[in-house]
Amino acid sequence: MNENAQSTGQPRPMQPRMGEHGPALGQTLFEAVGGIDFFNDLVHRFYNRVWEDEVMRPMYPQDDREGAEWRLANFLGQYFGGPSEYSQRRGHPRLRMRHAPFRIDQDARERWLRHMTAALDELEVAPLHRAEMTDYFERAATAMINYNPAFQGPES
Repeated sequence: MNENAQSTGQPRPMQPRMGEHGPALGQTLFEAVGGIDFFNDLVHRFYNRVWEDEVMRPMYPQDDREGAEWRLANFLGQYFGGPSEYSQRRGHPRLRMRHAPFRIDQDARERWLRHMTAALDELEVAPLHRAEMTDYFERAATAMINYNPAFQGPES
């Protein structure tokens, strides 16, 4: 029993995992997978697939792939416990707002997930880390859906 638990009779609350900017209860996922080099590689592989996809490619900057890769790699790195360089340069991620100009339906969600999980599988990530990342990818991809033809009709 730790000394706080002995003095109050209650267990001491756990500290949240903070990563690069403070103490963590063990290694962050960012650190465990190899840091920003891993996320740069993941995102590059993802974009290679997006560039071949006739539905997805128009949703991405045609003249700034390098910048787009930096933004996604650094956003993901920050999300999974890495440095906050993305937020320092770009501010709050505001994912829904940044994706609002694009018609994102269930098909686009599935394509995005297929490309991202294929890139992840190429990197042979440990199952525990893969599960944590795919959980986030599935939730984030679902949150970006902003179009459903069943409710908006074919001309919307």
